[in-house]
Amino acid sequence: MLTFNPLKIQTAMKKLITLVFFLGILIQTQANNIQVANISLENLNEAQSWVHVEFDLTWENSWRVDAGPSNWDAAWVFVKYRANSGDWAHANLGTTDFNAPTGSEIKIAPQGIGAIIQRDSNGTGDVDFTDIQLRWNYGSVNTSDILDIQVFAIEMVYVPEGAFYVGGTTGDEANKFHEGGNTNTSYQVTSENPITIANSAGNLYYVDSGVGTPGDQTGTLDAEFPKGYGAFYCMKYEVSQAQWIAFFNTLTESQKLGNDITDAEGKNSDAEISRISVSWAGGTANATTTNPDVPVSYVRISRMKAYLDWSGLRPMTELEFEKACRGPILPKAGEFAWGSANISSNDYTFANIGETNESITNLEENTGNAIYNANDGTLTGPKRCGILAASAVNKTREETGGSYYGIMELSGNLYERCITVGTSRGRTFSGIHGNGIINSSGAGTVINWPFDDGDGLSYRGASHINGPQFLRVSDRQDGANGFPGNNNRIGFRGVRTDF
Repeated sequence: MLTFNPLKIQTAMKKLITLVFFLGILIQTQANNIQVANISLENLNEAQSWVHVEFDLTWENSWRVDAGPSNWDAAWVFVKYRANSGDWAHANLGTTDFNAPTGSEIKIAPQGIGAIIQRDSNGTGDVDFTDIQLRWNYGSVNTSDILDIQVFAIEMVYVPEGAFYVGGTTGDEANKFHEGGNTNTSYQVTSENPITIANSAGNLYYVDSGVGTPGDQTGTLDAEFPKGYGAFYCMKYEVSQAQWIAFFNTLTESQKLGNDITDAEGKNSDAEISRISVSWAGGTANATTTNPDVPVSYVRISRMKAYLDWSGLRPMTELEFEKACRGPILPKAGEFAWGSANISSNDYTFANIGETNESITNLEENTGNAIYNANDGTLTGPKRCGILAASAVNKTREETGGSYYGIMELSGNLYERCITVGTSRGRTFSGIHGNGIINSSGAGTVINWPFDDGDGLSYRGASHINGPQFLRVSDRQDGANGFPGNNNRIGFRGVRTDF
């Protein structure tokens, strides 16, 4: 029988450390290579029913700066556990009695869903935080049960509080935002106060270009709707196949059936299709992939909801998308996520295909780079997370395709799913985060997320299949599209409001 004896726990969890390792985006050079190791349970407090989950956390190319974007990267960390090989459950973390190693800062999310772990002062380079201790309030778990623990870590980027602009300019982006009354004037978001959507000065409005689905051009964004003024953390990369199967492999058989992207509502095959190689034999078997570092697609909206709920994150809004791309800088006509209208148009040549160091050997210098239809070469489909930054000769924002804050692939690779301002349902979004729990059939349990497989979302930033006009930050051709998203063009990433 296994108890809270830390030596026994650590021995029993060798196999789980591997699972956690694969949750991180396993990319090299300019990517983070985030890893969790040496998990154990320490300092049992039976009187108050809590114990420390102790682990080491490392990632590469970290930063914290108080100039320029004035931001930093971080890890969103959460814990799952199971007793006696039963179902996996979400661990509740205490807001006190946690221990941050030297050089780190830990912030526990409300309701103890997870924790943000980040640098506590300015600096750049790799981080190695050892002996992190998070308090797990284990509640009714029997201390004589056989326990398995998984610690999950996802790299995030901090987007600070502050005013910013959306849309406007003389560009021809479809259905772009602008200030009411003047299509060439950007609208400035200056607070989280309510915003009226109307074609009059001082209000937010958007063009109906006669193409796509701009939205109903009316309504109000209440104070609770996340407008991007308030600070938030955004996943640095789109959800990868490794992250998807790490989620999937914690589910029961019935939950897996509800989230199986190899079924008829996904890619309808266990074979690799458009670089999505997720395979599942059914039953209690684990899913696998041969492209763990490539972002996942073929995920219906309902399944995206399940992942975000399970991980304690939420979707971003389309206002937050534009803030994440350009920061506080005035919009430029035709700009992409890297802040200019310049974009590479030569076919890329790819090396080490399918490996953790998959790269581009002829990435263009001194111009913007993105994965889209003009340079996708013969390797059809999304490319590994962070490939542009890893392949760039000069690590500039343009060459790496990075946003103002250092968020990657917001233009190209896969479409971003965002909450739309263009439908009444989307406008009811109040920024609630996932609670770590999904139901017995695998569906998310956050009842007020105002979107499903037919309404509530905006598709921004475009994909490997699209032309350059769709990659522009202000483009809203799919500003209020009801498409369920189960194809090879659409990915997603999660965010968390600062706390």
